[in-house]
Amino acid sequence: MGKSKQVGNHKSDKKKHISKTWKTKRRTKDLDQIHSDMKPDTATKLLNQEVDYDVTGCAQHYCLHCARYFMDMRSLKEHFKTKGHKKRLKLLREEPYTQAEAERAAGMGSYIAPKTVEVKTQTVEEDMD
Repeated sequence: MGKSKQVGNHKSDKKKHISKTWKTKRRTKDLDQIHSDMKPDTATKLLNQEVDYDVTGCAQHYCLHCARYFMDMRSLKEHFKTKGHKKRLKLLREEPYTQAEAERAAGMGSYIAPKTVEVKTQTVEEDMD
């Protein structure tokens, strides 16, 4: 019998926290952050950004609800039809939690059911070049 070919099994310091890396690799904005982005003044700033060459699509094609940039208008419109975008719209219908709601849950008040917010897909302005 020969020696085992597995090397370095006991010194796995490099791979110790790989699960944390995998969980946070593609992390997007939380729902309450997106709700704050959906306010009219913030939304206009995000939808009409200056050209930035470091961002996908030069930061010109942005989905407000999913917090994602797209290469061109066509891919943005296709994204609006996807399952992921529709799921995100459904999740955004519920009003975000507040400090007052947290205190009521802790027993400092009576329960009030969360309100629903009407969320529609953003309108797309096409450039006529």
